[in-house]
Amino acid sequence: MLAQLTGPPEEESQALDLFTAFVDRVSSLVSELGFGQTGWGFYLLGGAAMTLAVTVFAMIIGAIVGALVTWAKLADNVPAKIVGNIYTVVLRGAPELLIIYMVYFGKVVDLIGNTVSALGLGDSHVINSFLAGALGVGLISAAYQAEVFRGAYTAIFKGEIEAARSIGMHRFMRFRRIIAPQIMRYAIPGLGNVFQLSIKDSALISVTGLVEIMNASNKAAGSTKQFFMFFIVGACLYLVLTSISTRMFNAGERRVAKTFRRPVGM
Repeated sequence: MLAQLTGPPEEESQALDLFTAFVDRVSSLVSELGFGQTGWGFYLLGGAAMTLAVTVFAMIIGAIVGALVTWAKLADNVPAKIVGNIYTVVLRGAPELLIIYMVYFGKVVDLIGNTVSALGLGDSHVINSFLAGALGVGLISAAYQAEVFRGAYTAIFKGEIEAARSIGMHRFMRFRRIIAPQIMRYAIPGLGNVFQLSIKDSALISVTGLVEIMNASNKAAGSTKQFFMFFIVGACLYLVLTSISTRMFNAGERRVAKTFRRPVGM
């Protein structure tokens, strides 16, 4: 009776302390992940936007270089075929981080970055890091895109190309009307895989100082000492980007497939 009058039992007091500590902990985590002055939300979203920008530019560079490598690998010219094969073997075999370092410390990136900075269009370090990341990942993805394009080209029914040639359709028209649409039809699934690979390779750009998802997560973790939490958040951001890209490429694949669907009986 006296214990009931003087206060709660020891077990209830410990439970209350644990609950209070839990609430304080959750509030602290929400504050650190929030979008206020003390939160890292905007910083992490900025890193995600930078990752997406680097990946998109890398895919564009990779598509251009990959198309040239594909042409070289399919050409009747033996030296061109050798150069194309060497490119895919070296770029697929060399460590991605080594390629990024070679591009980052190259003179071309410095020249472009310093020129753009002199024009007042941005900080030279950020520009150099972005260019190195996009170009490095782009050159790596070009080797994989070249194989995707080559496989897509070999899947085209050669009778269509011969028929177009027999009616006098010149080379550019054959490529624009017959070859290119069907290459895209067969290449979209493989390009989706290369896009996801490029998203993950972009994490290596953090060594250049560019603030993308990996670098942003690392800085937030180092500042708050919440390493596990912020690396989990970074992993979730990568998962969101890859999931969205998967849906987009699947939708593109279905849409392109509809254009090649022929009526029954033809």
